[in-house]
Amino acid sequence: MKFQIGDKVLLIHSNEEGEVVDIINKKMVMVDVGGVQFPVYTDQVDFPYYKRFTEKKAEPPKQKKYVDDVKKEKGSNIKGYNVGEGVWISLLPVFDKDIFDDDVVEYFRIYLVNNTGTAYQFNYHLRFTGESEFNLKNELLPYSDFYIHDVPFEELNDAPRFDFEFSLSQPAKGKAEYFEASLKLKAKQLFQRIEEMLQKQEASFSYLLMETYPDGVIKDKVDLSKLSSAGFKVYDAGKARQHIPPARSVVDLHIEKIVNDWKHLSNFEILTAQLKEFEKYYELAVLHMQPTLIIIHGVGEGKLRDEIHDLLRLKREVKSFVNQYHPLYGYGATEIYFQY
Repeated sequence: MKFQIGDKVLLIHSNEEGEVVDIINKKMVMVDVGGVQFPVYTDQVDFPYYKRFTEKKAEPPKQKKYVDDVKKEKGSNIKGYNVGEGVWISLLPVFDKDIFDDDVVEYFRIYLVNNTGTAYQFNYHLRFTGESEFNLKNELLPYSDFYIHDVPFEELNDAPRFDFEFSLSQPAKGKAEYFEASLKLKAKQLFQRIEEMLQKQEASFSYLLMETYPDGVIKDKVDLSKLSSAGFKVYDAGKARQHIPPARSVVDLHIEKIVNDWKHLSNFEILTAQLKEFEKYYELAVLHMQPTLIIIHGVGEGKLRDEIHDLLRLKREVKSFVNQYHPLYGYGATEIYFQY
């Protein structure tokens, strides 16, 4: 390796000086320029000694300029990312050698890149099959990047979903309370982006999450005083949710959990009671906007399971459901994933 951690280097294209802070692989290093860290290929940097020896010393400025007087250029300190204005998620592949000495992706470094003049609070989830694998809350400063975490390459073959919820660090009147963005990656799409990145000799590839932060929705207030004075009962719909019974994330449909005195019931009556209980907590899960719901139906002959699966196939809120081995319930439970 030509460079080592701590070496002073010169970026050939921008003529800026920085310092090597990490060795990514044989072809790439992580450099720090003015407090901003980003990856570069080793053939794009050189030692700065020749430049220092040959260049003329710049004349001192005639007049002092203060930081507040300098107009900040959009994206001026977003280095190493091929992004436009907005908030982006960037994936930096880290390579290693396989047994044939070929470059293979070992893992990805995940970054948030803010190419706007606004600071945001964010809540991030990495999900696999609807389950949250990693969660992080933090602040994303203007014109900066934020390193989130590393994700092994093989995990990105399992159709991951990157979920973000953004809100303004300084709430502004007329702006939305929050903004949600998601990115779903498929294996084929991922391989294509890596090939494009290598052909262009870029260090990373990015996806746009938010171009501009949205305005708030202006709700027209309806004057209900005339209806009230006419004798109609007027209710506050905003208080309706507080009267909804609490939902459950796990519902056990074994008959002894539902009915105290059940031994005299016929099989048809037992099944009817179980399906009624299922419908009740399914509707509550939807009203409370739950992401998932686990229904414990047991193994048995599979009659209750089949009835529930037939109902789930007809419900529009259901994104998917699966009956697979669970360490707590074996094969006696179905997990439901919702979409809203």
